[in-house]
Amino acid sequence: MNTFDQNRRRLLQATAAAVPLALFGSRAFADTSKGLKISHQFPAGTLTEGDFRDRLCRKFAAEVEKRTQGALKFEIYAGSSLMKTNTQFSAMRKGALDLSLVPLSYAGGEVAETNIGLMPGLVPSYTQGAAWKNAEVGKLLTQVLNEKGIVVVSWIWQAGGIASRTTPLVAPDDAKGMKVRGGSREMDMVLKEAGASVITLPSNEIYAAMQTGAMDAAMTSSTSLISFRLEEVSKHLTTGRGKSYWFMFEPLMMSKAIFDALPKAQQDAIMAVGEEMEKFAIDAAMADDQAVADIYVKAGAKVYDLDEAMVKRWQAIARKTAWKDFADKSETCAKLLKAAEKFA
Repeated sequence: MNTFDQNRRRLLQATAAAVPLALFGSRAFADTSKGLKISHQFPAGTLTEGDFRDRLCRKFAAEVEKRTQGALKFEIYAGSSLMKTNTQFSAMRKGALDLSLVPLSYAGGEVAETNIGLMPGLVPSYTQGAAWKNAEVGKLLTQVLNEKGIVVVSWIWQAGGIASRTTPLVAPDDAKGMKVRGGSREMDMVLKEAGASVITLPSNEIYAAMQTGAMDAAMTSSTSLISFRLEEVSKHLTTGRGKSYWFMFEPLMMSKAIFDALPKAQQDAIMAVGEEMEKFAIDAAMADDQAVADIYVKAGAKVYDLDEAMVKRWQAIARKTAWKDFADKSETCAKLLKAAEKFA
């Protein structure tokens, strides 16, 4: 049995003895020191430099360790160094991975309801996205994920843009004949309706696909457009600053099996710090929406912004394709969409 498995076994065995300690102040954290792993696909940085999603994981880990007086410690595995990107959600459900910051829609093939995390045109701004958490749609989504073995620790939304190699992708008509990465099944449906061929792969594989010409354009978050240096293989950028029909839910999540095995005091610390990270995430995401434009201009790319009329053109395609398809999948999907449309 390796060290990771031994630690996990000790964590589960300690639960019964540890839970009562939550009643005794600082003693809640006695004799329960555990090492938890956080996995993500983004480049590694530090607490103060680099991709904000990596920084968020590091800030979260440091603060939880502080509040639990060292009872909980974390190892950060950046760049999919622990496991492949698309296996993280499933691994958390099984208790084989502790935490991950990953686009929720990547789990769409496994749990259909998660596709709402990147539903084109459904979330028009950071304000509306943030409002999901305590609204009906957020409560429904939380329930679905809990039933699937997942706890949302931090609610994180990111606007996205489009990097393209040769010609810009701004209006739906521009997509015709292009090979495009949309980032979710639903976004791919919209692109197909507009006449594009779709490419499916995680954001950390976009650079190579564009470099070889296997892909003409890629939709991804502003932060990923920066972190994966796509300006090196792009001549055009459509930004997500101001207006966007591409908003992605990319939460920090935890395995419910691992979460439930912790004393309540440690659970409370995790959730409190997770909530505090949300303001940092919004501020950083919005800063990247502006920074990406500056970076691409400096690299010699032409930059385009969307206005409300253009966003509504994309949204109209989404309503008759992706939204309808999602709602038809199940009663739960229909309820989620109806609740989310109140913010669209």
